[in-house]
Amino acid sequence: MKRGRLRVLLGAAPGVGKTYEMLEEGRRLLDEGRDVVVAVVETHGRAATAARAEGLPLVSRRTASHRGVALDEMDLDAVLARRPDLALVDELAHTNAPGSRNGKRWQDVEELRDAGIDVITTVNVQHIESLGGVVEQITGIAQRETVPDAVVRGADQIEVVDLAPQSLRDRLSAGFVYPAERVDAALSNYFRLGNLTALRELALLWLADEVDSALKSYRAEHDIRGSWQARERVVVALTGGPEGETLLRRGARIAARATGGELFAVHVSSQDGLRTGSPGALAAQRALVESLGGSYHQVVGDDIPRTLVDFARSVDATQLVIGVSRRGRLAAALTGPGIGATVTRESGDIDVHIVTHAAAGRGFALPRLRGGALSVKRRILGFVVALVGGPLLSLLLVALRSPDSITSDVLSYQLLVVVVALIGGIWPALFAAVLSGITLDFLFVDPLYTVTIADPHEAIALGLYVVIAILVSYVVDRAARAARVARRAAAESELLATVAGSVLRGESAVPAMVARTRESLSLTGVRLVAADGEVLATDGEPVPDGRSTTLPVGALPGGGSRATLELHGRDLDASELRLVDAIVAQLSAALEHTDLAETARAADVLAETDQVRSALLSAVSHDLRRPLAAAVAAIGGLRAASALSPGDRAELLATADESLATLSRLVTDLLDVSRVQAGVLAVSLTPTDAAGSVLAALDELSLGPGEVELALDPELPPLQADPVLLQRVLVNVLANAQRHRGGAAVRVSTSRLGETAEIRIADRGEGVAPERRDDMFAPFQRLGDIDNTTGLGLGLALSKGFTEGMGGALTPEDTPGGGLTMVIALPVAGRIDA
Repeated sequence: MKRGRLRVLLGAAPGVGKTYEMLEEGRRLLDEGRDVVVAVVETHGRAATAARAEGLPLVSRRTASHRGVALDEMDLDAVLARRPDLALVDELAHTNAPGSRNGKRWQDVEELRDAGIDVITTVNVQHIESLGGVVEQITGIAQRETVPDAVVRGADQIEVVDLAPQSLRDRLSAGFVYPAERVDAALSNYFRLGNLTALRELALLWLADEVDSALKSYRAEHDIRGSWQARERVVVALTGGPEGETLLRRGARIAARATGGELFAVHVSSQDGLRTGSPGALAAQRALVESLGGSYHQVVGDDIPRTLVDFARSVDATQLVIGVSRRGRLAAALTGPGIGATVTRESGDIDVHIVTHAAAGRGFALPRLRGGALSVKRRILGFVVALVGGPLLSLLLVALRSPDSITSDVLSYQLLVVVVALIGGIWPALFAAVLSGITLDFLFVDPLYTVTIADPHEAIALGLYVVIAILVSYVVDRAARAARVARRAAAESELLATVAGSVLRGESAVPAMVARTRESLSLTGVRLVAADGEVLATDGEPVPDGRSTTLPVGALPGGGSRATLELHGRDLDASELRLVDAIVAQLSAALEHTDLAETARAADVLAETDQVRSALLSAVSHDLRRPLAAAVAAIGGLRAASALSPGDRAELLATADESLATLSRLVTDLLDVSRVQAGVLAVSLTPTDAAGSVLAALDELSLGPGEVELALDPELPPLQADPVLLQRVLVNVLANAQRHRGGAAVRVSTSRLGETAEIRIADRGEGVAPERRDDMFAPFQRLGDIDNTTGLGLGLALSKGFTEGMGGALTPEDTPGGGLTMVIALPVAGRIDA
C-alpha cells in the first residue's frame, strides 16, 4: 500500500491563518472531486475559521474523560474506517488525552499515512523540537508540546503561512485571534513586536535550511555532482601569505554582486598538522572574512588542489578565488604546473579566478638550511657512539672474519649507521657512514690494510653502501624533525585553546592571553604596554637588566602601534616567534574589541545625556510659561490697582503664591536633572517600587478609584529607575490618559517580561492613528487638545527623554476595544551593569 502524503502548514505564531488556509485548501480539493474530511479542527472561537469549516465533511470527535473532565479528541479509528483520500488534522503538536492509543497527535497522523491517507496539518515553529530552546530565549516561555524534527522534515511538502508581525498584532487588537479579555496580556507578552519578528525569521530560516537539505538530498540521490547555482557562493583559498587580504576583498566584491551571495574562506593544512602559512596572518585574515560577513574554514589534505575543489563542491560554490603563484619562472619550470593550473583543470563548472597580487612571482630561492631537529646533547652523543662503536664493531668483525663474511660485515656497519642516526641525527650518521666505509675498505676489502680497491664491483658496492647509509640517516633525521614540529604545533594549539577557554569562562581576554603566554613559553615576565606607557596587563617580573623581545600590537589610525608586547627572560627561536605572532593577532583583536566596547559605552552615556538635555529644553519653553505668566499677571495686578477689594487682593495673592510655588518646584526639579548634563549629578538609578511610584503619581493628580482601575502585580520586583524622574513620567502620562479617557476609568497595570518590567497606562478614548504617533513625542504637540490650561506636565517629549535616560522605553500601543495604551518599559533591579 502506498503511504499517504503529508503536507505541513508552518506558522510563526498563533493567528497567522494556518487553520484557515488548511480549510480553504480542503474546500478547493473537495470541489475538484477528492474525498476530503475534517478529522479535527480547532477554531478557538474564531468566526471566520468556523465559517470555512462549514460544508466540509466532518468526522465526529470521541469524548475522553480525565479526572472528571470531558475532553474531545480526534477519533482515529473513525477516520481510518472512513478511509478518505485526504484528512485535515489541525495542531500537529497536540498532546492526546491520557488513555488514547497514541500519546501525540503526530503519531495519529503517522497511522493515517500508513493507511494510505493523505494528510494536511498545521504546526507553529515554537513546537518544533530542536527550536524549543531558541523559542524560550525569545519569548521566555517553555514549550511542553513539541514535534520531532524528523516528522516535520519527513513531510512531502512544507509551506510557511506568513503574516507580517504588525498585521498579526492588528488582528489581535481587533479581536480576530483571542477574546477581548486576553488581548491585552497577549500583546504585552508573547505577541510583542520583537518576539513576532524573531519567530517569523526563525520559521523562514528553518524552512530555507530544509529546502537546502532537500536540494542536497535530491542531488545525492540522482548522482548530480555539478554545482547548481541557486545562489552565488564564493570560496577564497588562503595560504596564510600576505596576499590573503587582497583575495578576500576580491571574493567579497564578487559575492556582493548577487543578492544573497555567500563568502567562504578556506585554508588547507597538511595531514601531519604542519602549516606553511603564518598563524598571525591567518588569524588576521579570519577576522577580516568574518567582518566581511563570510565564514572561515580549515580543512586537512595533502593534495591541495583536490582538497580545494572538493570543499568548493561541498558548499555548492559557484566561484573559486585563488592567488597567482608566488613561484618564479625557474621554480615553475623545475616543479611543473602549480596549484592554480591543477585547480582550474579539476574545477569543472566552478568558475576559477586567479588573482594577481604584490607577492606574485618573487623569483626562485634555494631552501634555507635549518638547524638539526635534535638537541646538541643528542648530536654529541651520536658522534660518541660512532667513535666508540665503530672500533669495537671492527675488532669483533676482524676476529670473526672469513672469506664469505663480507655481506654480514657490510650489514653490521649499516646497522651501526642506523643506530647512530636514531641517536644523533643526520650529521653523526653521515660521519659514521663515511668512517665505516673507510674501515670496510681498509680491513675487509682486498687488498687489505690499504684504502685501495682491486675489484671495481667492490668499489660500486662500497659506494652504494655509503649512499644508502646517507639516505637512511636523512630519513631518520626528517622523521625526528617532523615529530618535533608536530609536538610544537600541538603545544601551539593547546596554548591557543587555553587562551580561548579562559575568555569563554569569563576571564578578561587580554590578561588571560598575557598570563598564558608567559606560562607556555616559560618566560620570566610578559607585559603589554600601551602607546602612552600605561601597563595594560602584566604577568611575572621583568628581568633586572631590562632585556626583552618587543613586538607591536594593533595599529593606531594616525600610524604607530596601539601597544607593545614585552617578552622578558630569554630569546625566542623562530617557531616560538610564529606562536607569538598568533597571540599578537589575538591581542590586537581583543584590544580592538575593548576599545569598541568603551566607545559604545561612552556613546550610550552621550545619547542618554542628549535625550535628557533635549527634554529639558522642551520643558523650559513648555512648562515654565504658564506659572510664570500667571505670577507676573497677578503681581502686576496688585501693583497697578490701588483700590482692590480684600477678596480680589486675596485671590491675586493666592494666584501669585500658587504660581510661584509651582514654578519654584518645577525649576528645582529641572535644575537637579540638568546637573546630569554638566556631569555633576548622574541619573540616580536605584531599586524603585513600581506600585509606590504609581500611587504617588495618583496622589499628586488627586485621582480616585472611580477614575483609575489598578491591576498591579504584587510579585513584580523593584525597577532600576530614578524615583523622581519615574514619578514625573507617570504624572504626565496619567494626566494625558485622564484627559482622553473617554468617560471610562484609566487602567494602570504592571507586569514583567524576562528582565524588563512594564507599566501600562490604558485609556478608552479615541486613540491615536499609527501615522501620527511620532508626532505625540514632538514638543508642543497636543494632537487636537486646544485647552492649554490643563495640567503642568512636561509633555510626552520630556517623558520619553526621561524614560530613555533611565535605560527604558516609552511606546504607544492600541488599547483592545479602542483607545491608547502607553507602555513604560524599564529594566528590573540588578540587571544594569555597574
